[in-house]
Amino acid sequence: MTFAQLVFHLANFALPALFLALWVPAAGHWLMGSARLAWRWRACWHALLGLAVLVAGLVLQGHDGQMVTYAALVLASASLEWLLQRRGRA
Repeated sequence: MTFAQLVFHLANFALPALFLALWVPAAGHWLMGSARLAWRWRACWHALLGLAVLVAGLVLQGHDGQMVTYAALVLASASLEWLLQRRGRA
């Protein structure tokens, strides 16, 4: 495997988590209103959680690209956005 192939493989591995990290905070703002935490910090938290879910799926299942891992990624990202939106509200 060449260095370029390694870079492309790692980028494609992380792309679903990074895509959700950009779009879920925007969707949360649109659906639930503004949160106390800034958009860029929520995006960072989503990226970290998403990458952790993808790595956990890779470790537990032996290879990436399983639909169960992607379902867990979506559920974890939506749950995190809900928690971040609820933070600071009574």
